[in-house]
Amino acid sequence: MFPFNFEWIWDMSHVVFMGGLWYALNIIGIGMTFCIIKAIYDTVKGKDDGHHAEH
Repeated sequence: MFPFNFEWIWDMSHVVFMGGLWYALNIIGIGMTFCIIKAIYDTVKGKDDGHHAEH
């Protein structure tokens, strides 16, 4: 059953489940956005820590 379906009933278990789902998806999305922005920033800045300089 989907929330846009007319048979959906917003009882407490659905509210808690959907709240937890969207909370977890937001945390994952914020983390991935941070990593992508940091990677772009480091690439544009030319920051190199020298981890692969020995090879």
